[in-house]
Amino acid sequence: MSERGGRDGRVVYEYAVLRVVPRVERGEFVNAGVLVYCRAHSYVAARVQLDESRLRALDPAADVAGVRAALRAVEGVCAGGAAAGQAAGDDAGRRFRWLIAPRSTVVQPGPVHTGLTTDPVAETARLLDLLVT
Repeated sequence: MSERGGRDGRVVYEYAVLRVVPRVERGEFVNAGVLVYCRAHSYVAARVQLDESRLRALDPAADVAGVRAALRAVEGVCAGGAAAGQAAGDDAGRRFRWLIAPRSTVVQPGPVHTGLTTDPVAETARLLDLLVT
């Protein structure tokens, strides 16, 4: 099967969970969102939902406002345009690859996984519900 999918209309997509790691040296994290990329639809999006109580359970002194700002920035890069900053001119795939690059910051991407879908927007909502909420 190609990236364009099979006869049933499904296409390949990639996703990663966004993790909040309040104390990088401890390696503990809270899932706070998902990144989804579908080349066939030129689609990249992030959906986030931060559970403050879970974050504070890992680190009572966590910078919640800073974490929320970092998560909004990821959403902005996905959206493209002025909200994407320097990535504004990049295509969806390049923005996704930049966001999933390993980093040692408070908001980190998890491993990338693949799947098949007929609707990347609905898949993004499903993954947020399944993996984050």
